[in-house]
Amino acid sequence: MTTTTSATPSVPEGTVRTETRDGIATVEFAHPKGNSLPAALLNDLAAAITAAGADPSARVIVLRSAGGSTFCAGASFDEFTAVATPEAGQAFFSGFARVILAMIRAPKFVLVRVQGRAAGGALGVIAASDYSFAVRTAQAKLSELQVGIGPFVVGVVLERKLGQAAFQHLGVHADWHDAAWCERHGLYAMLCDDTAGLDAAVEAHATRLAGANPEAMREMKRIFWAGTEGWEAQMRERAAMSGRMVLSDFTREALARFRAR
Repeated sequence: MTTTTSATPSVPEGTVRTETRDGIATVEFAHPKGNSLPAALLNDLAAAITAAGADPSARVIVLRSAGGSTFCAGASFDEFTAVATPEAGQAFFSGFARVILAMIRAPKFVLVRVQGRAAGGALGVIAASDYSFAVRTAQAKLSELQVGIGPFVVGVVLERKLGQAAFQHLGVHADWHDAAWCERHGLYAMLCDDTAGLDAAVEAHATRLAGANPEAMREMKRIFWAGTEGWEAQMRERAAMSGRMVLSDFTREALARFRAR
């Protein structure tokens, strides 16, 4: 048994930690505001996933968040509302792109554990997994339209995973969808009755995959994500679109209304 643990440098109000044991690299992120992800935490998360992908002692990666009620509330709302220039906006909206690209380019399966609600960019992270597990109470919402923008960056991977019709439904009907809807349309691969069942399923599947042929898994991963070579440029362009839009009067007013709720 090989066990290694690591943590990112100190990030205000957030952490990313990696533990590798018996061929399973578990990457866990945490933030006190609903496991939301500010830019620094997104960068650390992308770096941790990339490092786990390059670690010869890890054969499968499990991505999870801390706590019990919320998987991830999406991007940091405080940073979102503080964007002051198109360039800063593009940089901000590129954060989830880096995580998504790190996940699909890792030469190992990435399993995602969803123990609670997921909103906004979190759906892109789940969609970038090779297999996802969720509790039956794990609702999901693509909330961008509610704050005056659109799901432009994460839409690249959501459309790929769910198909155009389901992605279009999520984007237009920007409200909570239950876990059964998410499983039916491919966002969640397996539903579990409770957290104990979720953890048991994740551990069982990760352990089985850690004993599988790494070359076979690497080639399967390459096939799963074939045709995504242009995603970096596409996401950069869409991040710029969001960066411009967030500065508009309409979006600023929508943000103010959203914050006042």
